[in-house]
Formats: sequence, structure tokens, C-alpha cells
Amino acid sequence: MPMAGRSSGRGGGGGGRGGRTVLGGRGGGPGVEDAVVMELAAGDGEDNVVTVNCPDQAGLGCDLCRTILEFGLRITRGADVSTDGQWCYVIFWVVPRSPSINVRWGSLKNRLMAMCPSSYAIPFYPEITEPGPPQFYLLKLFSTDRRGLLHDVTHILSELEFIIQRVKVSTTPDGRVVNLFFITDGMELLHTKERQEEICSMLIATLGPSLTCEILSAEGFQQGFSSLPPTISEELFRLELDECESSSGPLCAEMKKVQKATINFDNTLSPAHTLLQILCVDQKGLLYDMLRTLKDCNIKVTYGRFWSDKKGFREVDLFIKQADGKKVIDPEKQDALRSRMRSEMLHPLRVMIVNRGPDTELLVANPVELAGKGRPRVFYDATLALKALGICIFSAEIGRQAASERQWEVYRFLLDDSKEFPLSNSLTNRNRVVDRVRKTLMGCFN
Repeated sequence: MPMAGRSSGRGGGGGGRGGRTVLGGRGGGPGVEDAVVMELAAGDGEDNVVTVNCPDQAGLGCDLCRTILEFGLRITRGADVSTDGQWCYVIFWVVPRSPSINVRWGSLKNRLMAMCPSSYAIPFYPEITEPGPPQFYLLKLFSTDRRGLLHDVTHILSELEFIIQRVKVSTTPDGRVVNLFFITDGMELLHTKERQEEICSMLIATLGPSLTCEILSAEGFQQGFSSLPPTISEELFRLELDECESSSGPLCAEMKKVQKATINFDNTLSPAHTLLQILCVDQKGLLYDMLRTLKDCNIKVTYGRFWSDKKGFREVDLFIKQADGKKVIDPEKQDALRSRMRSEMLHPLRVMIVNRGPDTELLVANPVELAGKGRPRVFYDATLALKALGICIFSAEIGRQAASERQWEVYRFLLDDSKEFPLSNSLTNRNRVVDRVRKTLMGCFN
């Protein structure tokens, strides 16, 4: 079984093979520049290769996959993970999920390097520092109303590495819209004039000169969140979902396809590790869901390989061991891990439409990692789906709620009930919304 080495990875800083551009790997001995190397594709449709070569730490693979997902990238033909417990070597083959996504490769490289344990201790690379508590800001936007505006703003904020914490939308008597975004900056530079000018100029250039933009500090911001009613909470967070049923609505045909997932354990191939083999339908964030589950279960991956075939299936081989260094031999522990993996792969997100007084509310929920991290781009995908259906959003909240012995991140969207797309009295339209949102979240449309 191959183990990680301390080689500097691919290429030099300025060249590439076959017209490719290489970021990182400048040579001169092992160091922070060698930690992340990116070999960017020369043309559309080709894979970009991201190599991470650094000291290991628990859950590093999960953290890397989460960041790749956050930047709008899709892991294509697979990934390789190898570690000897001290040093790890990871390769991802990735492409943007949509032609509309403009990947900031330099920023991605810096974010990945900041995750490598060595990055915190290297004095000659001062811009990579251990992150502190986030600073909240209020982004005020005044504009004329139009469908899809909230997603268009979200798209720009995502490209610029801003994370949306809460949104309030209101309409003035003259038909103008006031959008209030409480945000944090992934680059932690929004206190500077240059960063503020960057976000406002891009918003105005994209959405039109009628837009006005203002950024204020939100030091007193508290992410308050009203709890869901008990009956709705029970339905949304159910531990066991029927084979052809989920809180996402009637997606029987698709769920049956996903139910073909198989999870097996083999303790005969390695004297020190258990082989975990998974065959399942590919979907957005699948590798992240697998690795975050193993991280939360305190299972360490020593070697892993992920393949994707042309029929949309993933084959995964993971050599694993428990936190005490022992193999996973106990049948009860195997069954518990199998059940947890299956649940997280089949139902990583929950989607519902409910009544909120006289109004209609869309709920989207995802489990939070034990480390406190939520799933990336959920707000982006949900607003994209609603824009595609031509549905306006009155308000949006993002909060946390404890249920089923874990923390969940919950997104609440208050929807416009229009004549063109009525929701209050149309079960068909409600199911269309749930279906479109879920499919977008799982990568069917992006």
C-alpha cells in the first residue's frame, strides 16, 4: 500500500506541461510553496490537478474537500489520498461545476495552504495565519426589483469569497428593493477600502448603475434564529427515512437508484488496516460527505482512492483504522459505521415546504460537522433553484438548531405566492419547488 512521501509534487512555479499553468512548487527544498501545487487545464473540459503535500492532521481530507466544494469545483475522475500518519499526499482532479463560475485559483491555493499544519508555523509566509473569530459586516443594497436578484447577488458574493449569514429583503413604496446581507469575508480583508471598493464595483458592474451599495461593520450582530415548530422539526430531522420517502418529498425513482449503494468491510488485505469499500451513485459533495462522516466518527483514513465511471457511479477504497490505531473488526461497530455512512450519503440534505401563517416557507437543512463547520454553497444552490422557477424571495434566515443528537444548519426562505406560480393551494407546484431545490443541491443542474 503506497504511503506519502515528502516530495515537492508537480512542476515549477512558472511552467507546465502541454500548455498548462502551474501554481506553486517553486523548488528550493520543501516549504510552504510546495504544500499546494495546482496544474491548471489549458482548455475547457480538461481536468485541473490540485496536489496537497504537507504534514497530516485529523480530518484534513474533509477540510480540503469542503473548501473545494466552497469554490464551486467538482471532483471529476477521482482523488488519491495517502498518509503515513505524519505526512499526507493528496491529489484531486477538479473542474468548475458551471461555466458561469469564475474560480479564483490563487485564493483557493492560499486557503488550502492555510489548512496545512505547517503553514501556521512558517515565519517567512506572514499572510497565512491561523484564522480568528469572524468579523461580521452589513452589506446594504438598494436596487430596482427583479426576479433572481437575490441569487445574482449571491453569485457575486460567492465568487468574491464572502459567506452569507443572514438576508433581509424589503420593498419600498416606489418599487425599489432594499437587500440587507450580513456577511463574513473569507479573505478577512473587508475592513480595507480596497476590498470594499472591489465588492461594490463588481456588484454595480454586474447588476447595473441603478444599484447603490453600502458596507458597515456589524459588531453587535448576533445570529438569532427562531426555532422551528416541534411537528415540522420532527419531520425535517427524522433519523430514519422510508425507502421511497424523504423530507425532500416524493423522489422515489431517484431514491431507489441511490439505494443501490453498497458498503463493505474487508480485514483480510492489510494486517493494520480495514478496507472500507463503497459503490454508490455520484452526487455533489459525495467525497466531502464520506470524509466528514469518518472525521465525526473519529475514523482515520490512511490511504484512499476514488474512481468515477461513465454511468455516474463512484467506487471508493479506503484503508481505515480507529482512533486507537486498531482495525474495525467488531461487527456491531461495522454495522453502526455502515448505517451512518449510508444515511449521510443518501440524505445529506433535507428539504421541505411548509406554511408559515398565511405565507409559504422553504426549509433546507444540513448536518453540521462536530468541528462546527456547515456545508458550503447551500444558500447559493437554493437561490439558484428558486431563480430558475421564477420565484421571488421575501426574506432568508440562516441558523443552527439541535435535533436528533446533533447540530443542524437550517435555511428558511419566505417565498412569494404569485399568480404565475401559486404555492399556497398547489401541491404540484410545492413538489416542483422541493424537487428542483433538491436536485440543484445534489448537482443535477450545476
